[in-house]
Amino acid sequence: MNLKDEFKAAVISLKEDDPSFEPLALEIFRYQAEQNPIYKAFLKNLGIDPLKVSHLEKIPCLPISFFKNHKVVSGQIEVQHIFESSGTTGSQNARHYISDLPFYEFLSLKSFEKIYGSVTDYHILALLPNYLERDSSSLVYMVKGFIYNSFSTDSGFYLDEIGELLYRLKSLLQNTSRKVLLMGVTFALLDLAERDFNLEFLRKYEDRLVIMETGGMKGQRKELLREEVHDILSKTFFTDKIHSEYGMTELLSQAYSTGDGWFQASPSMKVLLREINDPFTYLPSFSLGTTKANSKSYGKTGGINVIDLANIDSCCFLETQDLGSFSEDYSKFKVLGRFDNSDVRGCNLMVM
Repeated sequence: MNLKDEFKAAVISLKEDDPSFEPLALEIFRYQAEQNPIYKAFLKNLGIDPLKVSHLEKIPCLPISFFKNHKVVSGQIEVQHIFESSGTTGSQNARHYISDLPFYEFLSLKSFEKIYGSVTDYHILALLPNYLERDSSSLVYMVKGFIYNSFSTDSGFYLDEIGELLYRLKSLLQNTSRKVLLMGVTFALLDLAERDFNLEFLRKYEDRLVIMETGGMKGQRKELLREEVHDILSKTFFTDKIHSEYGMTELLSQAYSTGDGWFQASPSMKVLLREINDPFTYLPSFSLGTTKANSKSYGKTGGINVIDLANIDSCCFLETQDLGSFSEDYSKFKVLGRFDNSDVRGCNLMVM
């Protein structure tokens, strides 16, 4: 077993709030600081000596914009697939070079099932127009894996066949005992909400129906507050909870919100918040060793940095253009929007 395989085995074994996360992250950091040419040059320009970095919050995070113009890889890899961001017309798309698809498939499934239970408990209906038409979408690849592992012949993808989707949804709720996960990109779910369909039948199946938006307007619609989106979808689908998935092309781990707007990261992922005007200073968080809440920092908005240990073959330490805040106990985070002038992307980045 080579070093990267040892790292991957350790990542797979991580549990929630695992004390081994930080030492593992530091090991991977030193490996990537040497074996990732782009990250190595980035650290050199910052004057960082990797051997002197001894705490998670001291690891510099690479801006995700590097994925647009550089091949961000660690070590020698044999590319199996390339995930590419959706972006908008005229924009430069990010590219993530993947050399271990089974590793991604396993971790994404594990992340989902940690929150929602086995996918075999669900029929999965995916409303992902524009994404489904591209074979480079990481979201489509992930959902394909969910559908395959659900062992439901009634699961499937939909482009614009809204009538067919709703017919299948009604049939599954009325004639089977499984729960139904309707997973859709936000603009498509809003388009559905504006159509003149009678969905009164959903009232009695609220306990078996999960509506999950994956974010993203992709220039298709005006950006809305997440509260506005969830209010529209809640009324349309007769449910109090609209679930969300947080992910992007540059990340191989995901986080999920079960309806309250607070995202819980997978065990392979940790979110830190940097000061808005100082990318090298973090807001306090329990995960970095504080023992009690700091009233001055609670609820404060910061830029989201992600430590994604699933990115062993690329870069695990990323600075996003998202804004967020921590929950009161620092165990979850909320996405509040984007920095000004950042790209409109196809992931979960609605303006808050």
